[in-house]
Amino acid sequence: MSRSYARECAFKLVFEYIFNKEKDEETLSEFIEEDKNKAEVGYISEVYNGVIAHYDELVSDVEKFSKSFKIDRVFKVDLAILLVAIYEMKYISSIPAKVSMNEALNLSKIYSTEKSYNYINGILSNFVGE
Repeated sequence: MSRSYARECAFKLVFEYIFNKEKDEETLSEFIEEDKNKAEVGYISEVYNGVIAHYDELVSDVEKFSKSFKIDRVFKVDLAILLVAIYEMKYISSIPAKVSMNEALNLSKIYSTEKSYNYINGILSNFVGE
């Protein structure tokens, strides 16, 4: 399992959390079992648990830089992508901010709308520039 795939797993778990507001141990276990090498298990768990632990703070960070949208109007896919990226930037010093941004933008190309790319890029650029 590559780090990009592990990040995609974490994004999917966070996306689910946004709607249910409860941790899904079963789905987390499924993603972890999929990782035959166990190389990225720690990453998936850290990001998922970290986003949940810092959820309100991370949402507040997104809201701070989302000048044109109230947080409840932000596309939930975009919010999940942003939460993962901002968590990485704030709490995982071994991942350069550029990598977090690039990976977030790649996820937006796959899972979101054409307009989302610029929105996510703007939020993350402003966050990094702060």
